[in-house]
Amino acid sequence: MNRTPYRGRTTAKETVIFPRPALAPHAARFSRSARWVPVTAFLVAVSTACTGSTPHSAGASAARPGAAGVGDRLFPALGNGGYDVTHYGLTLHYVPETNHLKGTAVITARATQGLSRLNLDLAGMKVRGATVNGADARFVRAKNELTLTPAKAVGDGETFKATVTYEGTPKMIGNSDEGMEGWIETDDGSTALGEPAGSMTWFPGNHHPSDKATYDMTVTVPKDEDGDPYDVIGNGDLVKEEDKGDRVTRHWRTKEPMASYVANVSVGWFEITKGRTSGGLPVYVAVDPDESKDAEDVADLVPKVTDWASERFGPYPFSSTGAIVDHLPDLGYALETQTKPYFDSAPEDSLVVHELAHQWFGNSVTPRAWKDMWLNEGFATYAEWLWEEDQGGRTAQETFESFYKGTDPDEESDGIWDFAPADPPSAARVSDSPVYGRGAMVAHKLREAVGDKTFFAILRAWTKQHRHKNADTRQFIALCEKQSGKDLSGVFDTWLFNPKKPSHM
Repeated sequence: MNRTPYRGRTTAKETVIFPRPALAPHAARFSRSARWVPVTAFLVAVSTACTGSTPHSAGASAARPGAAGVGDRLFPALGNGGYDVTHYGLTLHYVPETNHLKGTAVITARATQGLSRLNLDLAGMKVRGATVNGADARFVRAKNELTLTPAKAVGDGETFKATVTYEGTPKMIGNSDEGMEGWIETDDGSTALGEPAGSMTWFPGNHHPSDKATYDMTVTVPKDEDGDPYDVIGNGDLVKEEDKGDRVTRHWRTKEPMASYVANVSVGWFEITKGRTSGGLPVYVAVDPDESKDAEDVADLVPKVTDWASERFGPYPFSSTGAIVDHLPDLGYALETQTKPYFDSAPEDSLVVHELAHQWFGNSVTPRAWKDMWLNEGFATYAEWLWEEDQGGRTAQETFESFYKGTDPDEESDGIWDFAPADPPSAARVSDSPVYGRGAMVAHKLREAVGDKTFFAILRAWTKQHRHKNADTRQFIALCEKQSGKDLSGVFDTWLFNPKKPSHM
């Protein structure tokens, strides 16, 4: 979640996301690359640190508790300090009929300090047990913090494994008026959507975009009364599928680092289409049968857009591409879940472009802090402008002018002057229209200032230099000035940092 204004379908309701910003009128077209629930209080409550017991090992004197929260200005309670996760091994057993989830999370991490105890983000669920490096660990719950105290303190620089077993009915965050995230039931199963904090509802972890990791998700589901197995779709590649008589297990692997907010598991009935792009990249598209008629072009559009974007933004950053088109029309947003963007219903072409553009801007190159989300949403929105231009529609300049004048036909320009794109005033507004529409305007003014050749060279350099890493606005500006050989402070001061509408285009 990245949270892109839901750019694809329109909805009469305003949308907000976890603490999702109150969505602009074009929220319907927002990709959820960004819908958040105004649950700022929910997150702030998480910042209450656990007072776990002291470690019972001789090495504890050289260690100290890891922080509860990474200090993000907009989401201070998200994430945890003292370690960096490198891999999540999630083994899940899910029963759609009862919405019961049983899980084991094996978290491999490297300590960035001596740890007498460490925190994980987890909302709801009953914790049954925990170990650190194979030895039982004491655990304490406080709000959405799970604190583990290992039998032996973890040394600075040490690679360790924390294992948590848990079960229960995973929760949703938010409501139908404000936007939902977390583990969401559908008419034939469920889906897990995590921007900005929903992933904590179905597995414990370090849930801040600054800590990316690889994933293995092994999900077991029962067969229905007719003996037909539910489909399970996840990020990355399907590496194993086992029929165990009355149930089926599928193992999905994500080899490239992924922020937890774009992790996804979708369970239900899907029509699966497999193929390849012109460059040989595997394509995996799953469509709910209720959406198959309206989404019949998605399987062809995904590889087409992936190839198109690769020419403009640089090589595609993951091992496969695809899409999930579910039947959950009341959700009201799409999300750029890694390798397979999630759509609540049959999407418009522009929304597919937006969410696939996020594979470069947001998923591969991920903001270091939530305030830099304009780097995700601004460029995903600008990708829509470029696509429309290349398909013979409005030029990017014409779209820019409609946003400046407030005459955009989809009303996506509403509210774009409320604040500067690089400075959302609160968590509840991090996905508002300035981040999307005005973020795209920043991209266009940069293109105008440096010329097409240099502009696209900048984008390709950006996605190459920070591939599978975190980056921020300061680094982007430095790259732009280095690549162009120009002082671009006037462009960025006027369009990115100044909250006021410029007096002229």
